[in-house]
Amino acid sequence: MDRRHLLRIITGVALALAACSDRPWHGTRLDPALAAPPLTVAGALADPATRFVLVEAKESLVVLYFGYTHCPDVCPTMLSDWARAKRALGADTLGVRFVLVSVDPPRDTPELVAAYAQQFDPAFVGLAPSEIELAVLMRDWGIAAYPEGDTRTNDYSVAHPAQSFVVDRQGRLVLMIPSGVRGEELAEDLRRLR
Repeated sequence: MDRRHLLRIITGVALALAACSDRPWHGTRLDPALAAPPLTVAGALADPATRFVLVEAKESLVVLYFGYTHCPDVCPTMLSDWARAKRALGADTLGVRFVLVSVDPPRDTPELVAAYAQQFDPAFVGLAPSEIELAVLMRDWGIAAYPEGDTRTNDYSVAHPAQSFVVDRQGRLVLMIPSGVRGEELAEDLRRLR
């Protein structure tokens, strides 16, 4: 075998290996990454330790979702997928925080949202911003959330974003996870970001 033929084989193997390592993401990778908007939620009034500030979570990847506790379908499915992702990550789950932010201030108290998130996994964080905090978050994150139906009867739904946002340890928005991404697929994407 001559040297040129051997070089072609080595180059072909190297290209094949590079193609294998460049597998597609299950979520939408933001390239370049964007500085994550600020996120601060006061937490339960009785417990100032429940205050959450995104810039203080730099030791972790943060998976963030804007939803609400009365959601009949998308929110429980998303949090169930998070729980499966967390189980799939196993020991790799250290350094990943899953945070649900309510978009339904009239019904979702801090205690209710925290309990709702923790029924999917005890480590999940549930936050209930005030109406003023939520208005700032929606503006900063460029999202919309609004009630649909009769809010006087407390029997209404809330239109809200269907995707999760992933913020890396440098405070950059790096990935958006649409609904329908299975837990194992989310775990795979999160491993690649670690």
